[in-house]
Amino acid sequence: SGQPQVRVGVPIANRNRSEVQGLIGFFVNTQVLKADFALHSRFIDVLQQVKETALQAQAHQDLPFEQLVEALQPERSMSHSPLFQVMFNHQAQAASDAHAQLSGLQVRGLEWDSRTTQFDLTLDTREHDDGLFASLTYATDLFDVSRIEQMARHWRNLLIQACHDPRKRVLELALLEHDERERILGQWNQTQMAYPTKLGVYRLFEQQVCRTPDAVALRFGEQTLSYAELNRQANQLANALRERGVGPEVLVGVAMPRGPRMLVGLLAIFKAGGAYVPLDPDYPAERLAYMIEDSGLGVLLTEQAVLARLQVPATVASLCLDTDTACYASAAAEDLPLDVDADHPAYVIYTSGSTGRPKGVTVRHGALVNFLTSMAVQPGIAASDRVLALTSLSFDIAGLELYLPLLHGASVVLLADQQNKDPFALLRVIEQQAVSVIQATPSTWRMLLDNAPPQALRGKRVISGGEALSSELAQRLIDQAGHVWNLYGPTETTIWSGIEKVTDSRHVWLGKPIGNTTFHVLDAQFDAVPVGVSGELFIGGDGLAR
Repeated sequence: SGQPQVRVGVPIANRNRSEVQGLIGFFVNTQVLKADFALHSRFIDVLQQVKETALQAQAHQDLPFEQLVEALQPERSMSHSPLFQVMFNHQAQAASDAHAQLSGLQVRGLEWDSRTTQFDLTLDTREHDDGLFASLTYATDLFDVSRIEQMARHWRNLLIQACHDPRKRVLELALLEHDERERILGQWNQTQMAYPTKLGVYRLFEQQVCRTPDAVALRFGEQTLSYAELNRQANQLANALRERGVGPEVLVGVAMPRGPRMLVGLLAIFKAGGAYVPLDPDYPAERLAYMIEDSGLGVLLTEQAVLARLQVPATVASLCLDTDTACYASAAAEDLPLDVDADHPAYVIYTSGSTGRPKGVTVRHGALVNFLTSMAVQPGIAASDRVLALTSLSFDIAGLELYLPLLHGASVVLLADQQNKDPFALLRVIEQQAVSVIQATPSTWRMLLDNAPPQALRGKRVISGGEALSSELAQRLIDQAGHVWNLYGPTETTIWSGIEKVTDSRHVWLGKPIGNTTFHVLDAQFDAVPVGVSGELFIGGDGLAR
């Protein structure tokens, strides 16, 4: 459970008075025993503590459990017993046990197959000449057979280790068997896959340009850009950025409305060797001013109307893509010869930060390429796909919508500002542009489904992430679209780290780690915990940010 203190119910015979010893009847009472599990305590010391607690409790065994509950007034629930949810019942071996003889009778124990349970979990133990017999009774609404069998194995492991060396500290007693540990740490993290470690996203895009120069790369309302045209404009702007000192480790702010110029600017920054910092024009002026100063921008890409609202230091060169076109319109249109290193930054995303102040997370080119390579496998991408780009550039998940299509000959369908907040505008774009892949948070999905006609998402590939996907919403998406993927990951591990196709809305998981990524659920001592035991999720692999 991960809890340092546990309470367990224990039945007692409650026949300590001589006058009731020979009476037939039900006198059993229930006591609640508390145990403290300090991880650095020796097992033998914990055992002594439990022994003392049990002996002290004997002095109060006449107090009915019902009166104890009435006196303490715990918060009650119809779903579980008050004060404790786990019962432990131990039966010592009596002198007359096993094949006891009564005059004219042969006595033997009767096995009882319980079909009901009062508690979440009950452990019954009974002493025999050849050892200890144990059985578990459990609530099937909470546990399945495999979980209980696993729990029994772990308990047996603890007993064997504790008996072998009772002076071991509690934290040194391992729950996991060797094979189980190997499966959790090794087999479940076999995510190795090849990806182009020496190529940046822009080089992979340029390769796609050579394969499909006339295919539509970008759709924005009535406007379209072919792969060749998008590449030409990005190359020209990249040359202008190079002239302004942009290169590896140089950060370029991007503060502009959504549209073709935004995507051209992002690709140009990559081609110039720099990294971009999204600056959402809708953010408060104070937040934008802090991000500009904290990041140490070298150049700012923007538009005239946006620039007028920003506080830009004199040390930052500003380039307005709507009015300064002469600076780059006549520049060379060929691919630049510059190559970036996999460890060079690709972008810096500002998150809220644990202190409330925005915190910049620097994502490497290699991490971004690894992510996109894995996404091409699952959930997958095809040249015929049209991917809806609805997420603000200030959220890292926009990277899937903008870059994955461009590496595989597909089309980016870019929403204009504010369209992602209007469900009817969203639905119109999805229908008019024949969108096939949509990524959104559960909040956006709920807004969309609440306003969508029955067939609006039929056949679409649905990607959900950024928030917990409820079973109810998952079922609605399955009913509407059929192809539903749940993804999980913090910004610090490059967009998404876990992926799972949702086929049963009763089980919505964080998913398995994507390519070249590892998931480890560890306890406070950084040791692996068994399946079903709480711990902290540690993510490793090629997706880690700087």
